[in-house]
Amino acid sequence: MDKPEDGVTLDPVLVAAVSLAAGIASNHPAMGQCQLGRLRSQNMDEASLAAIVEIARHIRDEAAEKLDFTFDEKAHGGADGPLAPSAGDGAQNAQEETCGCSPTPGGLKCC
Repeated sequence: MDKPEDGVTLDPVLVAAVSLAAGIASNHPAMGQCQLGRLRSQNMDEASLAAIVEIARHIRDEAAEKLDFTFDEKAHGGADGPLAPSAGDGAQNAQEETCGCSPTPGGLKCC
């Protein structure tokens, strides 16, 4: 187990899972392949790996949608136009603001 200077000990499986999720959510070019291999070598089951990947991708996609919505809103001041956000986007964003995120398409909670 790794021990940072402050004495906190983190389980290597937890570190790999967090690193995998962060890499996917941030579109890291390494695509989390090292962490995926490490988690498999630690006998993490495929269902758990799939859940980590689903949540990370959902957070990544949700962040991109929010950035696009904000860009479109600022670019057109909310006016109707090719880049204006749809009413559906605004409604979804309002729902997401209550807890910080919406569930993944598979129903997993990410917050």
